[in-house]
Amino acid sequence: MKRHLISAADLSRDDALLILDTAEELAKISDRSIKKLPTLRGRTVVNLFFEDSTRTRISFEAAAKRLSADVINFSAKGSSVSKGESLKDTALTLEAMGADGVVIRHSASGAPYRLAGWVRGSVVNAGDGTHEHPTQALLDAYTMRRRLGSLEGRRVTIVGDVLHSRVARSNVLLLSTLGAEVTLVAPPTLLPVSVASWPCEVSYDLDTVLPKSDVVMMLRVQRERMNAAFFPTEREYSRRYGLDRERFARLKDDAVVMHPGPMNRGMEIAAEVADSPRSTIVEQVANGVTTRMAVLYLLLGGADLGGNQ
Repeated sequence: MKRHLISAADLSRDDALLILDTAEELAKISDRSIKKLPTLRGRTVVNLFFEDSTRTRISFEAAAKRLSADVINFSAKGSSVSKGESLKDTALTLEAMGADGVVIRHSASGAPYRLAGWVRGSVVNAGDGTHEHPTQALLDAYTMRRRLGSLEGRRVTIVGDVLHSRVARSNVLLLSTLGAEVTLVAPPTLLPVSVASWPCEVSYDLDTVLPKSDVVMMLRVQRERMNAAFFPTEREYSRRYGLDRERFARLKDDAVVMHPGPMNRGMEIAAEVADSPRSTIVEQVANGVTTRMAVLYLLLGGADLGGNQ
């Protein structure tokens, strides 16, 4: 593996499978009464979050602590960043502290890439602007693999606000690397101009794609990133692109429903669909800790999984 994880494109098929297999091993430890391993003892992981986050930040913190790393949580609010300190100055501060790993979430696409040029430790992208979120794609692939087995030849449909979704970008790249066939479904206004170069199919009609899908991943409509009208009304969007009870009933019997969260219940996904046994939404949160443990373990060069130093 490379020293940093900034894009899902950084991962070869072997890299991705190594992370997923390592997560599988670590999941066994998570079932024990004492969940800690000494593998990253003495190493320091900094969570550098310039954007609000609940699931991702807590997930990375739990992952690092379960591997016995020292964790420093750095929030832009209330820090020198709010006084105008640049990302480079913040990076130099982290370098002086001796950070072995930096997990960064930033509103600017490309910020993790810049940071990687300023610190000696490993950089993990926890979401940069509308660009990428590679560990979310890894935990999604891990969740699919646990439910469906191999991803080779599986049909994955990703529905909704692709334009503003870093999750969609990372998932398309990773799932295609792992041999899945990905189809994006969205109104034309919510697809990026560059989508023609992505390794996936594109459709504007959810009803024709659903019956062939093994996995349906619904994306949140990110109103906070919208500065124009991308669709007529919420009701119209939900009617054409929402996963309601009727559409859910047309899925294959073994198909699963996913959502990276947070959800707009009743808009992109009906409450009864989100809470059904075929929904993996809660599993994805739990699997996030295990998958991020695997990423930190492999990037920071921990001792073997038996816990020997």
